[in-house]
Amino acid sequence: MKFYVTTPIYYINDQPHIGHCYTTIAADCLSRYHRITGKDVFFLTGTDEHGEKIAQAAEKKGMTVQQFSDQMSEIFKKMWEKLGISYSRFIRTTEVQHQNTVRQVFKKLMENGDIYQGEYSGYYCIPCEFFIPKTKIDPSKPVCPDCGREVKILKEKSYFFRLSKYEKSLLSYLEKKPEMIQPPFRLEEVTNFISQGLTDLSITRQHTVWGIESPTEEKYSIYVWFDALLNYLTGVDYADGKPNKYWPPDVQLIGKDILRFHSIIWPAILMALGLELPEKIFAHGWWTVGSEKMSKSKGNVINPIELIDRFGVDGFRYFLLREVPFGLDGEYSEEKFIKRYNSDLANDLGNLVNRTINLVEKLFNGILPSGFISSDIETAIDSTIKNVDHYMTNVSFSEALTEIWKLVGEFNKLLDKEKPWTAPIDSAKNTLSQCIAGISIISFLVYPFIPETSKKIWKILNIEESVANKIILNKDVMKIPEGTKAGKREILFTRIKI
Repeated sequence: MKFYVTTPIYYINDQPHIGHCYTTIAADCLSRYHRITGKDVFFLTGTDEHGEKIAQAAEKKGMTVQQFSDQMSEIFKKMWEKLGISYSRFIRTTEVQHQNTVRQVFKKLMENGDIYQGEYSGYYCIPCEFFIPKTKIDPSKPVCPDCGREVKILKEKSYFFRLSKYEKSLLSYLEKKPEMIQPPFRLEEVTNFISQGLTDLSITRQHTVWGIESPTEEKYSIYVWFDALLNYLTGVDYADGKPNKYWPPDVQLIGKDILRFHSIIWPAILMALGLELPEKIFAHGWWTVGSEKMSKSKGNVINPIELIDRFGVDGFRYFLLREVPFGLDGEYSEEKFIKRYNSDLANDLGNLVNRTINLVEKLFNGILPSGFISSDIETAIDSTIKNVDHYMTNVSFSEALTEIWKLVGEFNKLLDKEKPWTAPIDSAKNTLSQCIAGISIISFLVYPFIPETSKKIWKILNIEESVANKIILNKDVMKIPEGTKAGKREILFTRIKI
């Protein structure tokens, strides 16, 4: 069974920020989870490298546009390496394969009559590189409804995609498959926008110097958003009108600010190409500071590198995925970060592993007790695996982690109740046998979220990483071979002093 997950491709006019990290960590978490449940996973991410803003950014740096694109693309790759992102392919829109895909799609849509030549006259936002319908602009205050910056009036010949043709088809499809738009409360936003009436989309630019040339005699630059959306086809080797076995996408993760492009323009293009639509398009919220969106101008941008260097990769990943339900906005503060880190990672998980292995060393000379599992503990483990699968299928990371931490809590309670440090040796063995089994299953459950921590636990339990990577998640992973000696004990998370 296959699983195809995507992030947006990230615009390279600036450094990777916490929003980029959030989407990519979420996609990585889904990828890792579906791999350990036995699926054939394809995880696509990459960089969006065309458009006027890129050319301007390169000029400011005194570089050619290609040099600038190469440099920025590498910065994103290094960030994903630092975060342990396990992508299948990193795509760049400047790749020859992608350029060929875009031209191929353009030609096919022209042949079908879905692209035609016309003239555009109206408002244009240079920062967004987007033509804006007159109905969306107040003539007394002509500013972009998305970014709030001033727009200019532009008149030029252009090629248009017949977006209006697919208005009824989109509404009909969403009525039959409302679950495509996630979270559910975003659906009304999308359908309301479509119901107001869709206008055909200008998909070429005469004066943009850095873009893919249209396969027309004028050789206009193709609109950066039309180009960018097609990366999801290039990534799965679209050729001769067909993508490969991974199509359609199972989950496409995006920020809420680009929902309309992905929930209206993108499905309309796929309808025009006669291709299946994505199963889920999931728009997550923004991270804010003091209820304000992070921005350079406000001076409240959180540098992800600083957080990673201070709290570790897994501390960073855990906070982003645990703190707020995926889909809602989340407010960042250092106080919240440290509280979550100390409470969940250091006190709960870290303490469970450290206490258990410490007792194994003292009572059993480092040999991991195994064999005994009470029916109550087995039921709790079965229930956790089932609930986590439900939440991960629904892209609910925080809720999945809540379920896992309930199990962590059960084993901490078991230690406190049974007190193996003072109990008879047979009782202590039964208690620690269950805790070892619990730690083993927990190490696999948390692997998608905090993979480096799982690897540390595997070393402690003497589970080889090469073996662990081939294991399919089920309750059998809690079985530790009899006579296994514990590896070197280490503190997983050190409490942070406030």
